[in-house]
Order: sequence, then C-alpha cells, then structure tokens
Amino acid sequence: MRLFGPLLVLSLIWGLSFVFIENLIGTAGVWGTVFLRCLAGAIILLPILLIKFKRKEVPKRLPWKALVTVGVFNAALPWGLIALSQTNITSNTAAVLNALTPILTGLNGFIIFSVFLNKRQWIGIILGFVGILILMEFNINELFSSNFIGIGTMVLATTCYGFASHFTRRHLQGLNVVIITTFSLLVGACIGAIGVVVTDSSSFANIINSIDLVFLVSVIGLGCLGSGIAHLLYYYLINHGGAEFASTVTYLIPLTALMWGNVLLGEPITSNLIIGLITIFLGVFLANQKSRVIVQTTIKSQ
Repeated sequence: MRLFGPLLVLSLIWGLSFVFIENLIGTAGVWGTVFLRCLAGAIILLPILLIKFKRKEVPKRLPWKALVTVGVFNAALPWGLIALSQTNITSNTAAVLNALTPILTGLNGFIIFSVFLNKRQWIGIILGFVGILILMEFNINELFSSNFIGIGTMVLATTCYGFASHFTRRHLQGLNVVIITTFSLLVGACIGAIGVVVTDSSSFANIINSIDLVFLVSVIGLGCLGSGIAHLLYYYLINHGGAEFASTVTYLIPLTALMWGNVLLGEPITSNLIIGLITIFLGVFLANQKSRVIVQTTIKSQ
C-alpha cells in the first residue's frame, strides 16, 4: 500500500503538466516552453549529479552521442511537439493522445529495432489508432489539414518517446538514470534556446516581461516537479514496485489531466474524449502483453 501514494502523486503531477504547458505557451512560445521546462528540471537534478561526480559514480567516458540522441528524442523534440499541439487542441485531448505512447513504443520496436509483436499487440496498436479516429470523429481529412498541428503532432511526439525508449535500452543500458535524465534535460534546454533564437528571439524578452505568480508556478510545476522530481519518483516506483507497477501510471495520467483541465481551465469532458480514452486504454493493455515491448519510459512528458 505504501507505493500507491507515490503512484497517485506522480499521476497528479504529470497530469497537471498539460495545464502548465497551456499556461506557458501563450507567453513563452513553443520553444520557450521547452527551454524553461528543461532548464528548471535540470536545475533540480544537477546537485544530485554533482554528488555522483564527487563520489566517482559517473563513468569517465560517457556515451555522448547516445545521450544527445536521447535528449533530442525524449525531451526537446517531443516536448516541442506537445507544446505546438496545445496551440491547437485542448490539454484534455493532448493528454488522451499522450496515452498512445506504449502503443507507439511497440510499433517503433517492430519497425526500427526488430522487436517481435504478437497478435494481441497488433490488435492493441490498431485499437490505439481507432481511438485517434474517435477523437477526430472519424474525419480523417482533418488530420491532413489544420488539425495536423494538434492531433498529428501529438502522435509524432509519442512516436519520439517510443523511439527514445528502445534507443535508451539498447545504447544506455546500465547507465544511472539521474545521468541520463539530467543530460537529456540539458540537451533539451540548449535546443529550446536555439529554437527561440531561430523562430522568435523576442520570446526571451516576453518571458522576462511576463513573469508573474501564475508563470512562476507553471515553470516550477512543469520543470522542477514534472521534469525533475517526478522522474526520481518514477524510478523510485520502479525500484520498489517493479517496472510493470510503475507503468500503471500511464492509465492514471489522462484521468488526472482530464480532471485538472476541467477544474482549472474549464475544458469540457466530451463523450468523444471518454470513448477515445477507453479505446486507447484497451489498446495499451493489449500492446503491453509481452515483456519485450518496453514499458520503462512509457510516460515521459509530460
């Protein structure tokens, strides 16, 4: 029972992340949101990493190329895509689509990493995409028009998570999670800063001029809590309850996100959201029926 409390707290933090993104993108922009999120998370984890350096718990030669790749595909790119998505869809819809991550992890494993998928897993993948169609009210044409920035970019974000999950297991196996997470956040912060300079250099000025209580709470909540402390909490659940138990937070995050979006942002909980979520959940359940489909990083995001 002592693990259910941390599990619930983790789901509340990651569910609330979508609300924080909604609060930040209006002033910080897409890449500014990525920069702030990654920087705040790295600031929380850097002291722990420095302690590991002093204790000589960090390898002298780190796999920099692999760390940069994970930083791009597990932080910078998906978080940029999620922020871009929420310029066009509600935080509720984004959270439901984010639940596709385990399904896209399985599909990535089959296409890129030659992971075997059984019949149940293929049915789960199909159900996941049926869930997307339900959210779109089966209007597929919308995905190739204005709705691609929204639903389409959220699917791309979960695809990035799926790729990063397999890549981490193959190339960073055995490396301490604090090292992986901290360097991923630092890479994400650098790419976010570059993105701001390239797309809208005035965003830094907007960020400074927009600092208020809501802004600070959103940065702390999204970065320090959602990208820093929450990852430590997640790996605590893995160490004490197992990866399978920790991965059950995947089912809780969309539910808490729906609650936060409705209470804090007044976003409606429509029948399409509920039916689509149930369909995706069923797909996730079937897609996770074999251990070779990785569950360790199914809920990065948030």
